[in-house]
Amino acid sequence: MKAIMLPSSLLLLLGLSCVSPLEGSKPNFVLIMVDDLGIGDLGCYGNTTLRTPNIDQLAQEGVKLTHHIAAASLCTPSRAAFLTGRYPIRSGVAGYHRPGVFLFNAASGGLPGQEVTFANIAKQQGYKTALIGKWHLGLNCESSEDHCHHPGVHGFDYFFGIPLTNLRDCRPGHGTVFQFHKYIPYRGMAAALVAAGSLCHVGALNPRRGLVLGLGLLGVTALVTGLVGFVALMPYLNCVLMRNHLVVEQPFASENLTQRMTHEAVDFLERNSAGPLLLFFSFIQVHTAMFASAAFRGTSRHGLYGDAVHEVDWSVGEIMKTLDRLQLRETTLVYLTSDQGAHVEEISASGEVNRGWNGIYKAGKSTNWEGGIRVPGILRWPGNIPSGREVDEPTSNMDLFPTVVRLSGASVPVDREIDGHDLVNLLRGRVERSTHEFLFHYCNIYLNAVRWHPQNSSSVWKAFYFTPNFYPENETACFHTHTCFCSKGYVTYHDPPLLFDLTRDPSESTPLTPDKEPAFHSVLAAMEAAVEQHRRSVEPVESQMSRWNLMWKPWLQPCCSTLAQLCRCGRDEERDYHSENNV
Repeated sequence: MKAIMLPSSLLLLLGLSCVSPLEGSKPNFVLIMVDDLGIGDLGCYGNTTLRTPNIDQLAQEGVKLTHHIAAASLCTPSRAAFLTGRYPIRSGVAGYHRPGVFLFNAASGGLPGQEVTFANIAKQQGYKTALIGKWHLGLNCESSEDHCHHPGVHGFDYFFGIPLTNLRDCRPGHGTVFQFHKYIPYRGMAAALVAAGSLCHVGALNPRRGLVLGLGLLGVTALVTGLVGFVALMPYLNCVLMRNHLVVEQPFASENLTQRMTHEAVDFLERNSAGPLLLFFSFIQVHTAMFASAAFRGTSRHGLYGDAVHEVDWSVGEIMKTLDRLQLRETTLVYLTSDQGAHVEEISASGEVNRGWNGIYKAGKSTNWEGGIRVPGILRWPGNIPSGREVDEPTSNMDLFPTVVRLSGASVPVDREIDGHDLVNLLRGRVERSTHEFLFHYCNIYLNAVRWHPQNSSSVWKAFYFTPNFYPENETACFHTHTCFCSKGYVTYHDPPLLFDLTRDPSESTPLTPDKEPAFHSVLAAMEAAVEQHRRSVEPVESQMSRWNLMWKPWLQPCCSTLAQLCRCGRDEERDYHSENNV
């Protein structure tokens, strides 16, 4: 295996001054992220029709955050923010183009090497680190094996999972995310071809011009045919399972993947129980293509989606049982969240509803309405943070970066803007208020909304500069495009901005007006001043989400056999891994 050069940014970690962890010894970290889970899908957040006893118990034994915000409403930027503690616009994981996430393993964009993750710092502090599950932050830059964006470059000693995401294309019969057919004018093309032929036949169109027109239409038809063929190859190109730097299954079989991931997590905990350790367990469920192992199919009242939630809860329970068995409960900080809200437009190719529930909150994934970004936040650390505590102060998934860094014995880097805030004092009840006064909500590269929790006030104000155009209009979703977009033609701009007080209207049902809210103009003025200050702090960086960085490039395609064999293989080198990597 080719040696991987550590990015130059890691050198700064050597200069980090050490601080003492909270309790004088370094805790372990088990950080769990579910994909596309709605805040209303869990019993501890009010669901009464899905069974999540293990996650509910985790909440009872720790602190439940009820105003926990994802830094973005799509997978790729949300995960970049979680790992780095920084708004994704600072790392370039934001762009002008839809869809705002990576859709190809062979794209050249990703989390830049100069970014520092909590895994980078924990590893420098002597932690054994692992990422099991979904990455979705890029893989290669210039060749199919340079792995410049691989989790190993970003501080993870061990990786078992998928470098991209779980697409509909990864399960037969579940359709495709590449909806080219929605934008191709089949009828118009056919009508133009017939009309050209008719006009030539009656002599109204010069045959030479008719031939040119016909050839043009045939060329477009050939392009469409090529796109259809390319989409048919997606399972072989995008559905890749890796162990460290080796592709072990292409396309992967999702059927028992959560059970395999759970086994990997248990195995990592057992091998490194002497600690300190950091495990980032990143579920592939409950993102489509929807799947559940045989033992969980048919166990819920909500179809395959509910079955998948049940399997997620089982997996969390297995990891918690392992911590207990290894006597790591008291020395491990556990965190559970979702990368964003539930994807409310998810309906399978066969018409089955596969969406989650965002509770009382409006809309879902791909929007900055509360349903898209208000997510579960559960933390447990027996003996160090109280049990049964509920915190309704604004917090962010970016807060895990400074929290983990300081508890690991390091200092937060001072050479860059860190937008997350250490949660420890809030969790322990030493302070009653969050230190987040403002939170900024981006849709791709565009500043979409601002949240303000004024000092000495219980209000949480939220202003929208634009909002997505829902379709149908009586829904709070974008069924015509499968996700909501941020660009012109798909949004409505607001001047003055739409203003809500989330403490009085958490469902964002009725915008405030100057007539009904005396503080209307002063609140917006304070927000605008904060926006200007924030924008001055954002330094220009290369966009990882440019058209070039998003597009498929054949020379970057991971392939575990040959292109002639459609890259197919199934070779899990688990035994070789254990012998070669004592992690």
